[in-house]
Amino acid sequence: MPLVDFSPLVNSFKIPDLKKRLIITGALIAIYRAGCYIPTPGIDGAALAEFFSRVARTQGGTIFGIINMFSGGAMEKLTIFALGIMPYISSSIIMQLLTAVIPALEKMAKEGKAGHEKINQFTRYGTVALAIVQSFFIALWLENPARFEGLKIVMSPGLGFRIITVLTLTTGTIFIMWLGEQIQERGIGNGISLIITAGIISRIPAAMHQLYVLVSPFAAARRQIQPFTLVIMAVFLVVVVFSVIMITQGQRKIPVQYARRIVGRKIYGGQSTYIPLKVDTAGVISIIFAQSIILFPATLASFIPNPGFQRLAQGLIRGQVLYTLIYALLIIFFCYFYTAIVFNPQDLSENMKKYGGFIPGIRPGAPTAEFLDYVMTRITLAGAMFIAVIAIFPDFVMAWLKVPYLVASFFGGTGILIIVGVMLDTLKQIESHLLTHHYEGFIKGAHMKGRR
Repeated sequence: MPLVDFSPLVNSFKIPDLKKRLIITGALIAIYRAGCYIPTPGIDGAALAEFFSRVARTQGGTIFGIINMFSGGAMEKLTIFALGIMPYISSSIIMQLLTAVIPALEKMAKEGKAGHEKINQFTRYGTVALAIVQSFFIALWLENPARFEGLKIVMSPGLGFRIITVLTLTTGTIFIMWLGEQIQERGIGNGISLIITAGIISRIPAAMHQLYVLVSPFAAARRQIQPFTLVIMAVFLVVVVFSVIMITQGQRKIPVQYARRIVGRKIYGGQSTYIPLKVDTAGVISIIFAQSIILFPATLASFIPNPGFQRLAQGLIRGQVLYTLIYALLIIFFCYFYTAIVFNPQDLSENMKKYGGFIPGIRPGAPTAEFLDYVMTRITLAGAMFIAVIAIFPDFVMAWLKVPYLVASFFGGTGILIIVGVMLDTLKQIESHLLTHHYEGFIKGAHMKGRR
């Protein structure tokens, strides 16, 4: 009997509320994908696509490549959703970092639902500001034909084009943000994450087409990849997906015992539970930070044609040993950095002590905080090294098997981490609905079978 049974998908449509949520989620994602094909006024889409095609054939890259991936290819066509959800992601990360260092925001975050709504409102304001700034600089970038190897992207450059571009791209980002919130409230799963995942998955047909051309099963003369190599790639894909699932779900369970208290005639406490410390706390955020920093010189070189910047950018291109080493070290650093921001062992220790909880063999208070920090530091190292390997694995596949980066990118990196993480989270939410209505979940044996 297989471990995973997809028959619960049929049962999902037997529950009216879950069926409604699934349909709403699918419809909103379809609206988002439709918007990715509506062009921005004043742009020669064919010329811009040709430029991105030339960039894709090189080993290097720019930050625009990251935006293009998160927008599901909308950036290379400069559609109304060209910025995608990247401004919202950047604003969310900035607010998360500010909440950890600004006492007023930290206090607001601890106020419960009201505090979180205020922080979400600040995040929306930050999203609008970042979208305006990014779209303005994109308009300036598009107006300069020298950066596009002679291709004329903008048909009528000037102030009017800049205003239209800023309004169009900013409005598109705000609309995507609204779609994500609607999925969160009325659909199933994390709305923003599902939109990002839909954009990444939309690139699979293009990657499969490239792979088909390289294999050329009916024309051996044009074949660039042998069938045995294709088998190796399939094995790599299975191993990578399985490894990402294991490390995403991996956690160290710290046992916690609560002391028994007698209040009147009732007895409280005396229970045993555990604190789940995730091996991969930072996840894909560390890769986004590392990519943004290591690709910054190449992006700057495209704006400033300075010989010094050009030499620096050439020294940090994908496939070089220096690029791989710095990229891996940056990922490990940001894994620790982000974990230190979101995980506060001191607060966790104080809350445990407040409610009479303690770790067996560890004294409450400062010793507990030191123990939690000790454990988190060591399991983060394992998670950070794994994330670094997964991030550079597409470069290894591209260099060894001689495949385009669009194909190799599905063997690791940001895309596979997002797809696996979001799919697992969405399946868990669907499974919770199924179990509530006495249906079998996706993972057999993980839960007791309920009544039909």
